[in-house]
Formats: sequence, C-alpha cells, structure tokens
Amino acid sequence: MQKTIFIITPPFTQLNTPYPASAYIKGFLNTINIDAYQADLGIEVILKLFCKTGLTDLFTQVKTSKKPLSEHAQRIVALKNSYINTIDAVILFLQGKNPTLSLQICQDNFLPQAARFAQVDELDWAFGAMGTQDKAKHLATLYLEDISDLIVECVDPHFGFSRYAERLGRSANSFDELYEALNQEFTYIDKLLIAVLEERIAQINPKIVALSVPFPGNLYAAFRIGQWLKIHYPQIKIAMGGGFANTELRSVSDARVFEFFDFITLDDGEAPIENLIGFVEDKLPITNLKRTFMLLNGVVTYFDNSSCKEYKQFEVGTPDYSDLKLDKYISVIEIANPMHRLWSDGRWNKLTMAHGCYWGKCTFCDISLDYIKNYQPLTASLLCDRMEELIAQTGQNGFHFVDEAAPPALMRDLAIEIISRNLTVTWWTNIRFEKSFTKDLCLLLKAAGCVATSGGLEVASDRLLELIQKGVTVAQVAQVTQNFTQAGIMVHAYLMYGFPTQTAQETIDSLEMVRQMFSLGILQSAFWHQFAMTAHSPVGLFPDEFNVKKETETIGTFANNDLVHIDKIGTNHELFSYGLKKSLYNFMHSQCLDYPLQNWFDFKVPKTKIDSNFIKNALNADDFSAVKPSAKIVWLGNQPEISTFTKAKKGQQWQMANLTFYANTNTKEITFNQTEGEWLLEILPTLSPNIKNICTWQQLKSNFEEFTGQDFEPFWYSKPVKSLKYFGLITL
Repeated sequence: MQKTIFIITPPFTQLNTPYPASAYIKGFLNTINIDAYQADLGIEVILKLFCKTGLTDLFTQVKTSKKPLSEHAQRIVALKNSYINTIDAVILFLQGKNPTLSLQICQDNFLPQAARFAQVDELDWAFGAMGTQDKAKHLATLYLEDISDLIVECVDPHFGFSRYAERLGRSANSFDELYEALNQEFTYIDKLLIAVLEERIAQINPKIVALSVPFPGNLYAAFRIGQWLKIHYPQIKIAMGGGFANTELRSVSDARVFEFFDFITLDDGEAPIENLIGFVEDKLPITNLKRTFMLLNGVVTYFDNSSCKEYKQFEVGTPDYSDLKLDKYISVIEIANPMHRLWSDGRWNKLTMAHGCYWGKCTFCDISLDYIKNYQPLTASLLCDRMEELIAQTGQNGFHFVDEAAPPALMRDLAIEIISRNLTVTWWTNIRFEKSFTKDLCLLLKAAGCVATSGGLEVASDRLLELIQKGVTVAQVAQVTQNFTQAGIMVHAYLMYGFPTQTAQETIDSLEMVRQMFSLGILQSAFWHQFAMTAHSPVGLFPDEFNVKKETETIGTFANNDLVHIDKIGTNHELFSYGLKKSLYNFMHSQCLDYPLQNWFDFKVPKTKIDSNFIKNALNADDFSAVKPSAKIVWLGNQPEISTFTKAKKGQQWQMANLTFYANTNTKEITFNQTEGEWLLEILPTLSPNIKNICTWQQLKSNFEEFTGQDFEPFWYSKPVKSLKYFGLITL
C-alpha cells in the first residue's frame, strides 16, 4: 500500500496508551480525505526488546560488551535463563491477556528478582490479601525495571521506558552535542528502532513522514529516524512537529537540523500539515506553507502565512486510533498509589475538552504561546459524540481529557450530557482548584464517571500563589480537594519549589501544608517539580518584575525555551530536592505523616511557621452561601416509594408522607408532610439530568409554592431536604 503521509510517534512516551497527537492529526486528515497511516514506534520497539528473542540478543550483547558489571547487573546476568523464559508470559499478563499468571507472579520464586525488589516485603499494606492482579502488575513492573537497569548500565545509557536520550534534548541551546551523538554509531536501541522503521516504511511507502515530538525524550529518536530516511529513502519528505518544536524550536536557525528534516511546523498542526502536503504534491506554492521552517538556499527560512485559515476545534474531527496496536500496550504500576498509577496503568482514549487555557495568567507558564493562549472550548454534545465514536472504534470506555485546565462549566455540561445519554465511562482530567468545584458539582462529576483530577497547588504559599497569579489560595485548594475526595474522586497535586524569591522558610511551610493535606486524606497523590524559567512565560519575558536574572541573553541556534536564571533573593533550591521528594513518596503511601519535617533533610532547615491545624481549620470554615435563582437543580437519585401515615400530637393530626429512597449501597427514609411528599414524588423525575431543560432554583420555588401554597425557603433549608441533598439532590 502507499499512503500520502505516515505519522510517527518516536520512542518513548507511555507504555500503557498511545500519545494522542498522531490520532488527532489522522482524525483531521480524515475530514479532508487525505490518506494517512500512524504508528507508535515506542511500544513497537519495547515489544521487540522485551520478548524471548529480544532478551536472548540483549544478554549476548551484554556478554560481548566486556564491561565490568555492578553487583546488580551480575545478578541479572546470572539469572538470564529465568528472564528469557518468563518474559513472554509477563508481557502477555501486562497486556491483560494472561490474567491467571498473577497467581504465580505473586509467589516469591516465579520472577527473578534483583535490586528493584528490595522493598517488596512492604507491599501487603497496599494490595492486601486479595489484590492479586495489582500486586502482580507492580512486581512485573519491578522485573522490567531491573532489566532496564541492565540496559542502561551495559548497553545503552540513554534508555528509559518513557524517554530516550532525554538529556540530549533538554536545554539544548546549541545543536552541537546532539549532532555529535547522531554522528556516532547506532546504539543497541537505535538498531532495534531502525529495524522496526525499515519494516514499516517498506509496508507503507509514504510520500511524507511526519514525526510528532512531544517531549525532549522523543527528540533523539526522531533525529535518528530522519537520519536513516535521508540516507535510504531520500525521496520521502520528512516533517517534525509537536510539543517540543512548539516550545523549543521557535527560533531554530542551525542549518544542520535540516540534514535530518525537510520541514519543522509549529503550533496546531492541522493547517500546516494540510498546506505542507499540498506543497509536496506540487498543488500549492512554497509561500502557502504555514508556520513552517525549511532550508531555502542554505538558510533556515520561516513561512508564517498568517492569512491562511485556522481550523476551529469543532472542525478537526474525532481522533482516529486505527493502525495503532491498541491491544499491545502494557499496563504497569510503578508505585503502589491508586491515583499515581493512572498515568501508567490502563488504556485511555485521549480527548480535549477545550484547546488552550481559560485562565491563562500563571506567570511560570508559556501563556504567550498558541497552545495556552488560544482558548477554544467544545460543546458537551460534540464531546459526547466523539466519546461514543471512540468507544465504538477502540472498544475502550476510559477517557483522559488532556486539557491544560478543564473548564468547570464545560465539565458540568459534559457530566449532564454523559448521564442523559446513559453512557458508562470512566474519565479524569486536569483542573484549576477553583471555588466553582462545589460539593454538588463534584457529586455530579462522580455520577458521570469522573474518577480523578489533577491540578496545580504549586508552591502552597499564599504570597507565592499571588505572585504566580494562580487565582487561588491554599485554603481554597484544601476545600476543593476535600469536595472531590468526599465525592469519591481522587486528587493529584502538582507541586513546585524554587519559584523566584521563594525562601527556605516558604519551602518548609509549603511542605507542611502538603503534609497536613495528606494527613487529612484530601490529597491522594502529588509530585514536586523544580521551577524552570521558560522564554515564553511572564517570568522569562519580564524577569526584573520577579527579582530574577537571566544568566545569559544569548539566543541559541537550536532549542530556545528553558533559560538558566539566577534567583537574587531566594534560597539554594537544589538542596531541598531530595528531601521534598522523599517525604512526598512516604506521604503518598500514608507513611511518616507525623515525622518532624527536619527529618527529611540532611541539613538544618527552619521550623515551619504554619499552624498545625491550618488546613483543618480551613476545611471547617463555614462555606454557606445563598442559592442563586438561576442555579440548576438536578436529582441524581432513583424515584422513591411513598407511604402515608397520620401523625398526632396534643390532639392535633397531620397527614405525613414517608419517602423511601433506594441507592446502590443503602436505603434512606425521609419524612415530609403529605403535600410536600406528593410534590416531591411528582417533581423529582423532572429534575433528572435526562431532561434537556434543567430546572432552575427559581422555577422550582415557583412550582413548589403553586403546588403546596407554602413558602419555599423554609422547606428548602429544612432538615428533611438537607437529607435529600445528601442522597442526590444537587445545586449547580
């Protein structure tokens, strides 16, 4: 077969699910009738390596390398037959095709064990007696990581499951180091990659190869692919785009880069790839290239073509995951934390609720770039249409919405649409911890299948959060995380240290805030990132406003986003890195939450100034507010059964109604007077999310007063209605 374009994700991104960029582009190309093929060479190389034949070759390579081995490597080599004989079965298990193997994996003598297994004795607290599948996944992951350690030590120091030669792509202001590496002989992993590529190119015979490079860890492999194609298939045109190009290569000028690629495109790929195809097929002139670099007369030249039409999000089509080996991805559990595992365990269809960020103010973020500043939300109806298409195409009903920050109002509408269509889906996304996420909204999201959220707590310091322009306070974040947690939705927090002017005191106080949130159970997972200044963020653009200095103003000829900076006021942030990450690892496993913070550091740190009950007090603060007349009222429960009885007291009698509500796990009886009960019996079905015109609080009030002749407010704030709210009556 011959395809116009072959879209490749180079090694390595994820083991459990494909990175979505190629599926997005293929879905768009479907809408304009351009034939495309896609492949994730990352998972294909992994499977070529982690199989019986692959490990046999690997151990031969290790033996012939004659490098002195560490004790860890010696043990793996000594057990090579055990690794070779178990690898195929383990991979099948991690692909979900051999579940009964978990019983053997959980026995001590089945898998060969090296250094990564040092702490397996502590797993019972995480998986218990019955968590056989999950425990086996974790043990199998350690087994693969042991082999990975051997590869790094003896065969290819650049190897990593979710990145390859990442260091060469990070802060590569100059192309020299990467260029030098590319002029060395192929590494062992390079050879595996090229073997897979050669087979694919012969099969597909494309006119264009488009490489999507989302991260620094994909960059080296993308260049290797381009290098091999230039030598062996010089007629094929090669383009590179994706997140790395969009942030790092906006001012690329080194002509040597174009020894490997013909084109580099920036920002949203739809219009650039359409025009690029037209140019390659001699249907469009060179001036029609859009947001595209190429080498023209020996000079790197950029074609902007800003007048060319941009595609709106509703025009780009549904992502198309066909061609990808969806049944070959492997689910791993790197650490025994239920929230943290979502990134590496399970197959997720990836979608976007909204292009860009609706907030777009955070001063550490690349808010001047298109992928942040160009905010375009979709409609809930279109999103659900795409979800249904993907379920039909992939057979998977799990969704990861990969938004910069999913808009609360759109999440609400999406949840209502999911429930109204009776879709059974599981999904998670990234958010801002803003006050819009009330208890009731979180309950709605849970009812619609939301299982987890992630969001930026960042520095966990109100002074620094204001400097970041995050638009939240620590107390507000705590309240929102509690709302999610109480609704049964897990929460992951992105944490930052080293923001300009951050002091040692503020770093320790931030750690104390995080400790309290884990201790109270309102955070389930988190990760510390050290602040990095980027050229397209407000801090990078206006460093003087943040009391920070760029170490150099020189613009390089290759990657120009990460900037080396000098914090003139703050502390030495590198010192805190290990202690922050070690403490957090323990907090995520519910360990050592009562340790003094000093215990995590091997140098003197200040005592925290945060009150030991700060987060607890924030959670106990009265958050009562009157309901807005325009608020939407939704009933998530089932239709109750009613029985009436007569209540007598001091010679007077009242007709009462006993409403029995059945939920999946419990039953609740709530008593009203008969008129109120009969009104509820009639009104509750009309409040279902299945009804398109959702009732407002004002409409509900008018209906109640007309039906009962009573004032609505005393009824609404009564104890019986309060019980009803806990059972599925929510206000949005």
